[in-house]
Amino acid sequence: MNTTEGTQQGSRLAEALSADDSSIRLKAALATGTRPDPELLDTLVERCAVEPDFYVRDMLSWALTRLPAENTLPRVRRELDSPRDQARSQALHTLSKIGDGRAWAWITRDMLRDADDEVARTAWRVAVVLAPEEERAELAKELTGQLGRGDRQVQLSLSRALVDLGAVIEAALARASADRDPAVAAHARATGLLLHDPEAGFDWAIHEARRIVSLGPDTAVSIAEGSGAESAGAEGAGPGSVGSAGAGNAGVGAAGASGGDGAETAEEMGC
Repeated sequence: MNTTEGTQQGSRLAEALSADDSSIRLKAALATGTRPDPELLDTLVERCAVEPDFYVRDMLSWALTRLPAENTLPRVRRELDSPRDQARSQALHTLSKIGDGRAWAWITRDMLRDADDEVARTAWRVAVVLAPEEERAELAKELTGQLGRGDRQVQLSLSRALVDLGAVIEAALARASADRDPAVAAHARATGLLLHDPEAGFDWAIHEARRIVSLGPDTAVSIAEGSGAESAGAEGAGPGSVGSAGAGNAGVGAAGASGGDGAETAEEMGC
């Protein structure tokens, strides 16, 4: 393909990416990723900020991962300061897909605490993906500060992010479980249940946690101490222990296996 033909094809794809029909946009995004063209970098990033269809946005992010990271990362980084919520959220999502550790330094506390739930949820996910080992305990402290926030979907996203961090979250969860705000305490306990029981669903975990919190602080502490002793015994049983960090990570994916969580769409899971 000569330069003129390449330019013409790029122009056709750029036009198709803004077509009225979402199926045409999806095919165009797929074609752009199948035959990566650095000339379309700006177009892809700009479409991420305004594309209304979740599946097309996800394909746009995939197409961006197919371009050289040396070019893509600086351009995507600029979107993190956009006043448009979707631009920030999709930029974070794209960074999680690229998975380049250099982007960790760009994840700020303001992003993790963003007033827009979708931006915050995406920031939690990318932070867990990119955080180096020595930063994970501090990240756990920061994320537990968001416990009790939002509706079921927001709380489920936060629990998943925390569980993905593994056993490093236990100290922060223990402190949050004693919080005076019952919503925070219940969310912390539910997350702890998911960490130690990979087969538990989120709906069951939050119901059980609320029940315990409603019994009062003294009873809740006694139950927590009893659960801690059982967990310690399980951890001593060997590498298959549900209290291990690896089992905690499995719990995020397994959380949808029971308690009604399996009905979530790909968009709700933030894939």
